[in-house]
Amino acid sequence: MDDILQNFFNLDIYVSVAPYLLQGLGRTLMLSALVIPVGIASGLAIGVLSITLKRRWARILLAIYIDLFRALPPLVLLIFIYFGTPFLGLDLPKLLAVAIGFMLNNSSYYGEVFRAGLESVPKGQIEAARSTGLSAVQTLWYVQIPQATRSVMPDLISNTLEVVKLTTLASAVALPELLRVARDAQSLVYNPSPIVLAALFYLALLWPVVRLLSRFEHRNLGAK
Repeated sequence: MDDILQNFFNLDIYVSVAPYLLQGLGRTLMLSALVIPVGIASGLAIGVLSITLKRRWARILLAIYIDLFRALPPLVLLIFIYFGTPFLGLDLPKLLAVAIGFMLNNSSYYGEVFRAGLESVPKGQIEAARSTGLSAVQTLWYVQIPQATRSVMPDLISNTLEVVKLTTLASAVALPELLRVARDAQSLVYNPSPIVLAALFYLALLWPVVRLLSRFEHRNLGAK
């Protein structure tokens, strides 16, 4: 038991590395605040295109985009963007490379969530909105999107949880987010306690979101 406490729950190490891990946590929050809205916005655009595109070739291209970036591992995508773009004459900053990689990956998942929500809106409500004089764009904005968002809120929250956890992949390009800082601290103290402390930080950050997700899920089950 003493060995477990010494190697995984060493309070002295916790105290010494906590300021550095808090800096890494701040970068994780900053990265999440960047990639989540971008992913949701681009996903909403893809969801709208999925139900509005009429030309077959455009729908095929959109389906290829969605399938490609859902199938491609995000770590591979991130490494390809960061280390591959210099060969194209582009020297992307780490944060921009991570944001682009996450946007491509997340938009495909958010897009499918929004598509399912938009397709679940009853056609009668759409026709009723159009009969009041609303244009197709106004009906989409004021009727379809709000209803679709409410119906898929648990899926959106669940997807957002995964996005926050995916920010750990930014360590692959040496972006000093929480996990990267914890790993650097571990190599300095020769003890895994910094990794455990980082896990506790992630738990404190994501636990309220998990509880919120459970609340939405139970509310949806009760409504059914």
